[in-house]
Amino acid sequence: MAPPLPRTAADVPPSFTPSSSRRRLRRREAVTPSTPMSADDSFPPSSDAGDDFDPADPEDADSTPVFVWGTNISVQDVNAAILRFLRHFRGPRETGRGDGLMEEGKYMRAVHRIMELEGGESLDVDAHDVFDYDPDLYGKMVRYPLEVLAIFDIVLMDLVARIDPLFEKHIQTRIFNLKSSVCMRNLNPSDIEKMVSVKGMIIRCSSVIPEVKEAIFRCLVCGHYSEPILVDRGRINEPPRCGRQECLAMNSMTLVHNRCRFADKQIVKLQETPDEIPEGGTPHTVSILMHDKLVDSGKPGDRVEVTGIYRAMSVRVGPTQRVVKSIFKTYIDCLHLKKTDKSRLHIDDLMDVDNSSNSRTIEDDTPDYQDKVGKLKELSKLPDIYDRLTWSLAPNIWELDDVKRGLLCQLFGGNALKLVSGASFRGDINILLVGDPGTSKSQLLQYIHKLSPRGIYTSGRGSSAVGLTAYVSKDPETGETVLESGALVLSDRGVCCIDEFDKMSDNARSMLHEVMEQQTVSIAKAGIIASLNARTSVLACANPSESRYNPRLSVIDNIHLPPTLLSRFDLIYLILDKADEQTDRRLAKHIVSLHFKNPETVVQDVLDLPTLVAYISYARKHIHPRISDEAAEELTRQYVEMRKRGNAPGSRKKVITATARQIESLIRLSEALARMRFSEWVEVKDVAEAFRLLEVALQQSATDHSTGTIDMDLIMTGISASERTRRENLVAATRNLVMERLQLGGPSTRIIELLEELRKQSSIEVHLNDLRNALATLMSERVVSLHGDSVKRI
Repeated sequence: MAPPLPRTAADVPPSFTPSSSRRRLRRREAVTPSTPMSADDSFPPSSDAGDDFDPADPEDADSTPVFVWGTNISVQDVNAAILRFLRHFRGPRETGRGDGLMEEGKYMRAVHRIMELEGGESLDVDAHDVFDYDPDLYGKMVRYPLEVLAIFDIVLMDLVARIDPLFEKHIQTRIFNLKSSVCMRNLNPSDIEKMVSVKGMIIRCSSVIPEVKEAIFRCLVCGHYSEPILVDRGRINEPPRCGRQECLAMNSMTLVHNRCRFADKQIVKLQETPDEIPEGGTPHTVSILMHDKLVDSGKPGDRVEVTGIYRAMSVRVGPTQRVVKSIFKTYIDCLHLKKTDKSRLHIDDLMDVDNSSNSRTIEDDTPDYQDKVGKLKELSKLPDIYDRLTWSLAPNIWELDDVKRGLLCQLFGGNALKLVSGASFRGDINILLVGDPGTSKSQLLQYIHKLSPRGIYTSGRGSSAVGLTAYVSKDPETGETVLESGALVLSDRGVCCIDEFDKMSDNARSMLHEVMEQQTVSIAKAGIIASLNARTSVLACANPSESRYNPRLSVIDNIHLPPTLLSRFDLIYLILDKADEQTDRRLAKHIVSLHFKNPETVVQDVLDLPTLVAYISYARKHIHPRISDEAAEELTRQYVEMRKRGNAPGSRKKVITATARQIESLIRLSEALARMRFSEWVEVKDVAEAFRLLEVALQQSATDHSTGTIDMDLIMTGISASERTRRENLVAATRNLVMERLQLGGPSTRIIELLEELRKQSSIEVHLNDLRNALATLMSERVVSLHGDSVKRI
C-alpha cells in the first residue's frame, strides 16, 4: 500500500513542493475533520482544504500511486478526471458545433475570462456538469469533499500556471447546484464531512470576524521576530523560546498583530422556509460559516441555496476547562451561496457571489441566457402585453382586473430618486385592499407574497411593533447584545404583505408611518442606536369593522385606521360583494371549473409563472425609464385638472381633490407602466393609464356620497368637506337657537326640545348625536353648560 495522502498542511514536508512556478501560489489550508475545537473560542477554520502534494506534476503522477487515507480512491485517477473535465467539458448546446469559438470547453473559457478580468478569484463549477461528464468523480467529490476539492484547486492552479506563469492570484473552486438538496431537519451524523446543499432564509448575519492564518511573534527581550507560523488544527503554537542564538530567552515571545495575516469570516444563521416546515413543526436553523469572498454575499431576508461541507466540532464544558461534552455542535462550511427560489423575482443574479462591480457570472454570456432575454424582448413588443400580464397575475382569481393592474405596478415598481441636496423619493408603491369577506383579498396577498422578492407575510393580530421593525436579543455564540431584524427590515427591496391590517395594535401601526414614507426604521434600544433600511412596498388587506362595508361611511370609519397612515397608500381599492344574478352565475362557473379542469386552459395568452417571473425580474434590473417632456406636461395638466374639480360652483370653500402625494403616486405608476413595455421613456399613454388607475381607486375610496365627487379630505382627515360644512352650519344654528330661547342664568331646557326646534327651523337633517357634538363645541366656547339631558346658557 502506498503512503496515504497527507490530511493537514502540518503533515506535509517543507521540501515537498511541486515546482518553482507554483511555489508562490497560495493554497487552501487543510483541516483535519475530526479536529476537536471549542465552540467558546470561535468556529473552526474554513473547510477550504488542500495539500502541498501536487498530483498534476508529471513527476508525482509517474511515481507510486497515492490513495486518500481510509479509502481506495487514487489521487492520480481523481487528478486525471478533473483535468479532463476542465479541459473538455461542453454544455449540451455546445456539443456538435464545430465553429472556432467552441473549440475550448465551457470551463476553459471561464478560466480565460477570470484571468483577463483579474477581478474574480473563484471558478463556479456546476455539479450537474460534473455528474453528466463523470458520475464517478461526482460521487467522490460529494463523499470526500476535503480531499477532492484540494486536488481540484491544485489542478486548476497548475492549469493557470501553464497558461500564464506570471498570474499571481489564487483561484478557488466553488461547487454549486448539487443533484439533490437536503432538508435542514434531515441532516444527521452520516452527512458529517460530506458535501450537502440546503435551502433556507437568512435571518441573521454576524459582523465580519478576522481569523488568523499566519502569525508572527516578537521577543520581548531582544526584539527578534520569528518566522511566520501557520495555523495548525485551529491553533497557533507559540515558540517556547527566542529563535536568536544570542538570546534564547524562554517564554519571551509575544504576538505582533500588525504583521499577522488574517482572513475574513462571518457566521450566518439559516432558517427553514415556511413551505418546508411540516404540520405543527417549528422552523429549524443551522449555522453557516462564510469565508473570504463569500462574506456579506447574503443579507438577512434572502432566500438562498447553500452548498458546503457539513461538519461537527466539540463544545467545552466550561470556558476555563479543557474537558469537552459528548454532544458535538454542527455547522456548514460554505463553499457557494446562490440566490434561489425560481418562483420568486430575483433582482440579483442567481450565481452572483461577489457584489463588486467587476464581478461577472458565467451565465451572462451563455447562449441560453441570450435566448431567454431575446424572448422576453419579443414579448415586450406585443401590443397587448399589458393585458397579458394582467391575465397572468393570479389567473385562478376571477376578474378584479383593475386591482391586478395596480398589483402589477407594485411588482414592477418605480425609480427611487435621490437628489444632490440629499432629499430622496421612494419608488415603491403601497396598496391597501379593503372589502367584504370572501372577495379573495387574502388570496391575492398570498400570490404576491410567493411571487415577490424577499417577500414577508404577516398577520395584523400576530404582529407586534418589535416584530415588524427590530428587536434586541443576546447572541448565543458571543453573549453580546445584537439587533435582530423584523418583518419590514427583512423585506427590504421586496414586498411586505400584511393581512388583517385593521386588527393590528396601535403600537405596531405607529411604526409604519416612518417606513411607508422615509423607508427607514429608527431604533434606540439597549444602547443600540441605528437607522435600518426598510425600502419595502407594503401590501395590506383590511376587513370592515362591522364585517360588511357600509358605503354611507368613509373608509376611515369603516376600518378605523388613522388618516395619517391611510394617506400614505398610493392606491386604496374597495372590493365589495354586490348581489347581481349574471355576475354571480359567472363567478360560480369559474369557481366550479377550478375543481374539474385547469383554469389556465380557459384563458388564452396567459404567461406561465417562470416566464412572468423572468419578465418582471429583467424589467426591475435593467429597465430604468425616464420621464419625457410630453409626459411631464401631461402629468402637470392631469394634476391641475384633478385640483380644479374641487372648485364646486356656488360653494365658498374649495374641496381638496388631490394632494402632492397623488402626483408622486402618478409618477411612480407611470414609471411602472413604462417598465412593463421595456421602454426607457415614460410616454403620454403611460401617464393616462396611471391617471385612470388612480381615479378608479379614488372613486372607490375617496368619493363623498352626499355630493358624488372625489374629496381627499375623506382620506386625509376622515371627514369630507360637505360633512364639515354641515357640522359648522349645525353649530351656528344651535348657537342662534340657544341665544333666542335661553336667557343668561335662566332656567335650563332639555336637549330633546332643542332637537325638535332645530328640525322645525333648519333644513339640515339633524340627529341627536349631531346635536350633542354641536353642544360640546358650544361648551368649549363657554356659551352653554350641560347637566345630564339639560342645557343651560352661561
